[in-house]
Amino acid sequence: MIRVCLVDDQTLMREGLRRLLESVRDVRVVGEASDAEGAVRAVLDHRPDVLLLDVWMPRQGGLEVVGALRALGCLPATLLLSSFEDAEVLARGKRLGVLGYLLKDVTLDVLLGAVRAAAQGQAVARPLLSEQARAGLGAPPRPAGSARPALTPREREVLGLVASGQSTRDVSRSLGLSEGTVKNHLSNLMGKLEARDRTQAVLRAFELGLV
Repeated sequence: MIRVCLVDDQTLMREGLRRLLESVRDVRVVGEASDAEGAVRAVLDHRPDVLLLDVWMPRQGGLEVVGALRALGCLPATLLLSSFEDAEVLARGKRLGVLGYLLKDVTLDVLLGAVRAAAQGQAVARPLLSEQARAGLGAPPRPAGSARPALTPREREVLGLVASGQSTRDVSRSLGLSEGTVKNHLSNLMGKLEARDRTQAVLRAFELGLV
């Protein structure tokens, strides 16, 4: 049984994909999410074999999710989903360890073939991209409000270790700081990154290119 996690900000798209995937006996959808933070939590909670991940979502997109999961050491076999062709996103995704890139209008046979291949760790052949996509044109602009906050050198060190999956105690040992001091740095980081918790802080950091 191939365990799949679906991430798309459109409810109808998730429902449609779930019905398609669960129409066959060897695939089961074990988790769903509608945004980047939910995606990370769903993967951590359900540990799927394959992650079907929307590229463009509000605030933070699929590539930020991939980066965060990779840093946490729990990136499953991942296929990016998009409504349009984008060679630049495909190239960036492959550098991060993504196995394939699918357009949302693919047939059921293509979708299932990609999921089964990804579950075996096989790269999925990319779709035939247009000249415009190969030139990297037509991608939606990054969302507004993406200014990088000013972090101290120590905050950057703490952020890098947290993004690599270290606990507060691990960070304390790595930097020779008390756990209380590390927690203070984490609190400052979450404030500057406008994050509610460590997971959201890591996602925000990847979105801004801070790690």
